[in-house]
Amino acid sequence: MLATQSAITQKRVKPQPLHGKGVVVALTIIALWTGLLTFLLGFYQPDWATPWPYLLALVQTHLYTGLFITAHDAMHGVVSTDKRLNNGIGTVTALLFAYNWFPRMLPKHHQHHRHVATEEDPDFHDGKHPGFLPWLARFAWNYVTWWQVVLMAITYNVLKLFFPMANVIAFWMVPAVLATVQLFFFGTYLPHRGEHAPDNTHKSRTQLRHHLWAFLSCYFFGYHYEHHDQPYLPWWRLWQTK
Repeated sequence: MLATQSAITQKRVKPQPLHGKGVVVALTIIALWTGLLTFLLGFYQPDWATPWPYLLALVQTHLYTGLFITAHDAMHGVVSTDKRLNNGIGTVTALLFAYNWFPRMLPKHHQHHRHVATEEDPDFHDGKHPGFLPWLARFAWNYVTWWQVVLMAITYNVLKLFFPMANVIAFWMVPAVLATVQLFFFGTYLPHRGEHAPDNTHKSRTQLRHHLWAFLSCYFFGYHYEHHDQPYLPWWRLWQTK
């Protein structure tokens, strides 16, 4: 659905004090990701003939996505009003998500918000090849660094010394890849692809109002016009503006 200023007459959600809630939400996601990964690597013996290991891999994928969304919220300063704590949590969650480096991502993301869907937008494809895969390749080229690949390779080889290789691949490696595609598809490709109406100042679309699907698909970031319009809202309050 194309979001335009004339079509969207939503009431702006007044920023509310975080009162430590952002930190609690962030630490909960980190704890769930860590706890489930520990169980899946060290204690779980998957029966690949049943649906359970695949469902657990999807749950771990969702928690991986939550790590990145937390880092993203930290980029907007809405994890904590304490800047050091905010950026510290952002750095940790970014590193847990395939060794992303928060200080490198921070200026690029704000550049995306300032120059959305223009040549100066690091997240936007040039439009000559607007297909999903070419755009994903360009997106990865802009953000993935060689040292991330090296660190992931080293970590994989260390983990498989202590845990079953199949578990490492299925519950640590594959969810990281799936979460990357999930974030790109719902948070960049769907909202920003194609033409936008002249009065759509944020050059962003928003999905239909469905809070459960919005959470499961990408922590409410399918409500993407709303995010660009009110970036001061943490992900767990974003649904309120819909």
